[in-house]
Amino acid sequence: MGCVSNAGLPPLPPSDRPDAAARLRDALLGASFTADGLLDLLGAPAYAALARSETVPALRATRGDTPLETLVRLFLLQQPVPHTRVASVLPVDLCLENGWLRRTDAEAPAAAGELAATVDIRPYGGPDGEDWFIVSDLGCAVGGAGGIGSRDEGVVLGVGGASTTLAGITVRTPVGSALDIGTGSGIQALHTARHATRVTATDVNPRALHITALTLALSGVPAADLREGSLFTPVRDDERYDLIVSNPPFVISPGARLTYRDGGMGGDDLCRTLVQQAGERLNEGGFAQFLANWQHVEGEDWQDRLRSWVPRGCDAWIVQREVQDTTQYAELWLRDAGDHRGDGAEYRARYDAWLDEFEARKVKAVGFGWITLRKSASASAVPSITVEEWPHPVEQPLGDTVLGHFDRLDYLRAHDDAALLEAHFRLAAEVVQEQVGLPGAEDPEHVVLRQNRGMRRATRVDTIGAGFAGVCDGTMSAGRILDAIAQLLGEDPVVLRDRTPAQIRLLVEQGFLEPVG
Repeated sequence: MGCVSNAGLPPLPPSDRPDAAARLRDALLGASFTADGLLDLLGAPAYAALARSETVPALRATRGDTPLETLVRLFLLQQPVPHTRVASVLPVDLCLENGWLRRTDAEAPAAAGELAATVDIRPYGGPDGEDWFIVSDLGCAVGGAGGIGSRDEGVVLGVGGASTTLAGITVRTPVGSALDIGTGSGIQALHTARHATRVTATDVNPRALHITALTLALSGVPAADLREGSLFTPVRDDERYDLIVSNPPFVISPGARLTYRDGGMGGDDLCRTLVQQAGERLNEGGFAQFLANWQHVEGEDWQDRLRSWVPRGCDAWIVQREVQDTTQYAELWLRDAGDHRGDGAEYRARYDAWLDEFEARKVKAVGFGWITLRKSASASAVPSITVEEWPHPVEQPLGDTVLGHFDRLDYLRAHDDAALLEAHFRLAAEVVQEQVGLPGAEDPEHVVLRQNRGMRRATRVDTIGAGFAGVCDGTMSAGRILDAIAQLLGEDPVVLRDRTPAQIRLLVEQGFLEPVG
C-alpha cells in the first residue's frame, strides 16, 4: 500500500517499505523505547496515566533530552521536537522520506526547525516478552478526559481495554489458520501471528488495514493477508479457520458516526450476525471469540436472547461482565467521542436521539461481555451453551481457562454418573474453603469453595462436597472417597453414591476439580 489518507486525517507512511520499518524499529529499540523502558523512565503512576491518555504526568517526567525522553515526547505525547534532538536518535531523512515524521515549518532549513510524528507509535509488551509497537492515529489512544483525538469517521484507535481483554481471553494453541475481523490497529493480528501459520485480517476501513500493516512491520512479525470488507464478506465460501477473533464495532448507537465503534446495523444486529455466521467458517474443533454488546429488552430474558445467537454445531460459553442502563450507556459513548466538550445543544440532541432509539426498541439496559464458540468435532454431540453473569474480578490471561472449560465439557459428556464414580480427581491449585455462619455457631450455615486463579469462581457446597473436594488428590476413585465419607458419617454409601455425582459434575464443570489422566 502507498500513502493512505482520509478527509481530515493526515497521510500515513507507506506500508510497502519493510526496510524503512526495520530501521525505525532498530532505532526505537536502541533507545529502549519499549514497555519496560517506559515504565523505568516514567514510573508506575505516570505510566498508568499515559495508558488512560492523561499526558501531564508523562510531560513532567520527560523534561530532559535523553533519547528515550525524545521519543516519548515525539510519538506518545505528540509534541514537536527540535530536528537536532530527533536526528541524534532516529534516521531522520528516512523517517521524513517515508512519512513517519513531518516538518512543522516547511520553510525552515532542512536541519533546523522542529519535527512532529504523523502517527502514534506505542510500545506494547508481548506475552513472552516481545517488544512490539502499536501504530494508530494521533491522539487516539482510548480514554482520557477529552475523548478521542479526532471525530473523523475513519479514525483508527490504538490499544484500549477492550483490545487487551480480547487478547487475554483468546485460546493460544498453535493453529494453521486464523481470522481477525475488524482488525483496527492490528493488535489481535499481532498476537495471533505468534501461534497461527496463516493470519487473515479484515476491516471495512482501508485506513485500518494500512495501519495494521504498519503495526506488524514495525513489530517485526510476518505480514498478514489483509482484506477490505464487512464481517465475513471478504472471506471466500470455501475458506475455514481454526481461530476467529473479533473486537467488532459493537456499540449500539443511533447511526454510524465512527467506523471503529458504530457498526451501522440496528440494535445489536451486528454482534448477532457475527456470531451466527461464525459457525460455518470454523474448522472442526476451532474457536471463535468475540467481544459484544447486547440489548436487554423488556419482556425478554437476555440469556435466551444470546442462546438464540449460537450457530448449530457449536458449543458456546457466554459471559456477561457488565450491565449499564440506557442513560449510562449513552453517556459513556458520548464522552468517548468527546461530545461532552462540544456544543451543549448538540450534545443534548445526540443524547436524546440515543434514548429515542432505545425507547423504540424497548431496550432497558445493555450488557457487555465475551462470547466464545467452539465448533463441535462430533456431529451427534448435543451442544452445550453456557450463558452466565460474572461481573467479578478475573485473572488475565484467560486463554488456558477458556480452553479448559471446553475440555471439561468434553470430559463430562463422555462420563455418565457411573463413570464419574470410577474416575480420579485432583483439587485444582489455589482453591480455598470458606465457612459462612454466625459467630460462635457450632456449624456453618454453608461452605464456599473459592478459586484464586482464572475466573476466581466461588461455589456453595454441602459438608459432603467440601469433604470430598478436600480429599481429592488423584490417588483414590471418587466412589471409594464417598464410601469412606459414608462410613465416617454413618450414612448409607449407596445413597451417597446416588446423590453426589451431580455435585461432582458441577465442581468439575466450574474447574474446582480436575480429572486425573
